Amino acid sequence: MSVRIITDSSSDLPAELLQQYHIDMIPLKVTFDDKETYLDRVEISPALFVEKMLRSKTLPKTSAPDPQTFISSFERGLKETGEVIYVSLSSGLSSTYQIALMARDMLGSNHVKVFDTLTASLGTGIAAIKAARLAAQGFKADKIIEQLTEMRAAREVLFTLDTLENVVKGGRLSSFQGMAGTLLNIKPVLRGNDQGIPVVVEKVRGRKKAMQRMVDILGELLGSAAGERLIGISHVSYPEDAAKLAGMVMDRFQPQEEIIIAEMGATLGTYAGVGGLMINL
Repeated sequence: MSVRIITDSSSDLPAELLQQYHIDMIPLKVTFDDKETYLDRVEISPALFVEKMLRSKTLPKTSAPDPQTFISSFERGLKETGEVIYVSLSSGLSSTYQIALMARDMLGSNHVKVFDTLTASLGTGIAAIKAARLAAQGFKADKIIEQLTEMRAAREVLFTLDTLENVVKGGRLSSFQGMAGTLLNIKPVLRGNDQGIPVVVEKVRGRKKAMQRMVDILGELLGSAAGERLIGISHVSYPEDAAKLAGMVMDRFQPQEEIIIAEMGATLGTYAGVGGLMINL
């Protein structure tokens, strides 16, 4: 492999896939109300994150890696392969992309490329896997970036929240609206926009209906072509529903590749809350 692919912990790629595709992972940080800070997926697992989040009175705060962390990773990749591509969490959700650009400029190397996926969780992870596959085929960094840019234009992300608690804690919804939504069993269905920011596209009553609408919307957007994509489903502490959703997607689209199912780490889990479900492709 002539190009080292690096991503961050927000990609939610399981350790076995990182190893399989020789992808390096840079952890973001999460800080709880007790002031304890952890490196996502390195010092705190998704399960422990959920446990601590549920005990916290305030929403955990996530933060990007510092420039030196990026520089160290870039230098290691350059030494090993000669070219580096960092596949980043959406610039619309985090400062991580901008800090990676700063680190690249500080390093002063033309052989480091920073790519904004404009998505998150396994959407970023799938982009990293595709980059790694191209690198394994011998493509150089510039050509891989061209391919990733084409893929980004066609990406789709849909997700639903099972609880509005974290949205209320994060100040994006009033407590009154959150209580009303909970009492009415309202489940929002969101889709990532062109800026890499999730927006509500529908509000339905009930978890099953929300899951079905995600599959239906995917069909409306892509039709049978959805089955030609590498699909990822991520969740916050709800493996049973993730498996059910994967089954619904398989029945509808007969995907050519095995669906990736993974737990969301702290970066996305902070905002999605327990029960959050996301489809990326």
